Amino acid sequence: MTEHAAAIAAFDTAIAEAKGADAAFAALQKLTEDTVGTKLFTFMTVDMTAELARRAYSSDPVNYPASGTKPIRYDSWFDIVHKDRQYFVANTIAEIAKVFPDYELIDSLGCQSVVNMPVVIGGELIGTVNMLDVDGYYTPERVQVIRDVLAVPAKLAALVAAR
Repeated sequence: MTEHAAAIAAFDTAIAEAKGADAAFAALQKLTEDTVGTKLFTFMTVDMTAELARRAYSSDPVNYPASGTKPIRYDSWFDIVHKDRQYFVANTIAEIAKVFPDYELIDSLGCQSVVNMPVVIGGELIGTVNMLDVDGYYTPERVQVIRDVLAVPAKLAALVAAR
């Protein structure tokens, strides 16, 4: 973790100054880029009462705007991320295509691997951090960096965004 000390310190400074969702999630995006790497970064909020997910932040607002909602789909991805609260990791576009209907757009953006990290606060899943990159990018070592370095800052960014 000491190898990421400068990135964590920069996140600390940025999150301390952050006002609103865009600033909070931009700070988390920068920490993600500086520690594990990501070509596409989004944060989705979850409203299980209404059964809706909403993209609250996107590093690519043209292709993935932070607006609107989409119905929650009850599938294998839902079971992994929502029910089991585990990370979903796929390292090929074929794996992504099994759970994401927009896989062709994902692929066209040069992304063929993904990690979806559940963000749980107070026993409730409030959202997911979604990181996408090139084929085979999210190795077990990189996923471990996500667990070690990004899990707590993701919760903090979500809380700041909700203020």
